[in-house]
Amino acid sequence: MAEIVRMPKLSDTMTEGVVAEWHKKVGDKVESGELLAEIETDKATMEFESFLDGTLLHIGVPKGGTSAVNAVLCVIGEEGEDFQALLDAESEASVEPEKKEEKAPAAAAASTPTQAPVSAPAPAASRPEPVAKAVTVEVEAPATNGRVKASPLAKRLATEKGLDINHIPGTGDGGRIVRRDIETYNPIVGGMAAVMVESSEEEAVTQMRKTIARRLSESKFTAPHFYLTIEIDMDNAISARKALIERDGKKVSFNDMVIKACAAALRRHPGVNSSWQEDTIRHNKHVHIGVAVAVEDGLLVPVVRFADSKTLSQINGEVKDFAQRAKAKKLQPQDWEGNTFTISNLGMFGIEEFTAIINPPDSCIMAVGGIREVPVVKNGAVVPGNRMKVTLSCDHRVVDGAMGAAFLQTFKSNLENPMLMFA
Repeated sequence: MAEIVRMPKLSDTMTEGVVAEWHKKVGDKVESGELLAEIETDKATMEFESFLDGTLLHIGVPKGGTSAVNAVLCVIGEEGEDFQALLDAESEASVEPEKKEEKAPAAAAASTPTQAPVSAPAPAASRPEPVAKAVTVEVEAPATNGRVKASPLAKRLATEKGLDINHIPGTGDGGRIVRRDIETYNPIVGGMAAVMVESSEEEAVTQMRKTIARRLSESKFTAPHFYLTIEIDMDNAISARKALIERDGKKVSFNDMVIKACAAALRRHPGVNSSWQEDTIRHNKHVHIGVAVAVEDGLLVPVVRFADSKTLSQINGEVKDFAQRAKAKKLQPQDWEGNTFTISNLGMFGIEEFTAIINPPDSCIMAVGGIREVPVVKNGAVVPGNRMKVTLSCDHRVVDGAMGAAFLQTFKSNLENPMLMFA
């Protein structure tokens, strides 16, 4: 018996998916557990296995097509089986809500102004051709009874620039030459047409970018953000990192040290390691730190679990693995779920200081800037020093200023005295 296979919900934030690839075509035999398609979610491209045995009778979403969760992805049944009744029933079910809306009083309908139909959006995988609009297309300007049509200002500007107004095309009403025509005119040797072109290109919004836009908009306009910035002396952290690399031969990044210092500070200040739950505040006793990773389509936040109990080498290995798999779209839902705090580091891009939007369900996110060599005063003398600024974004429903400041003081102390992190 033919059965509908629906677009699966492959992540907690997924509302629609894109079929990146079909591994079966209509008429192919399909076995339960066999790879059927690859689905692009808002965070990764994931393999989708069939849970039915039979023949692929119908594909509801072509390669590159977008479909809402639970919409018809395909139909699997016995070879040659009639499945049209299934699709018809599906169509009727989706049309039913629309019929209820149409039962409005005739008088009300008559008073409602008619609206122009809205064009359906292009499929997510398609890229529209660049749109170009020619402003001027020929050199010879039209004349009426031997007289050039031009505004007085255009004539004066042409004279001042030493231009022959008879050869300047007009873009005003009826070919009238106006100021912009004089200012944008570019004579071309050989009498070729001078064409000034306005162009643009539109790009379909990816599932990932749609989800980023939705979740961060909800966070920014729901959680009352406030920001705390602190500057950290990184001289000892730089020395400690160098000693660790020389001793173990393993490369440890400053970002790894930031994660470790942050995890230790969260253990000391559990109020920051919390989340707003409307009627309750959840105080997390475990420390799972989300680390923002930039990818081509946006931002992913894989999670270093139990970060407070891991060594710098373990943190370094996990973060490297996450970054590689994120860029290859190979992260799985368990990799990006469960964060209790988030770190976003743009220091490697030359950013000195910035603020970040809280990543739900966390109550805080830390924005980390780059390490700068600056003149500082030590023991009454001006000497070179290394400084780094971090900004903590806080949800004021959970964290107040004093709590956030105390957390930052501990974090600062951890980095300025690295041995504290290993005690």
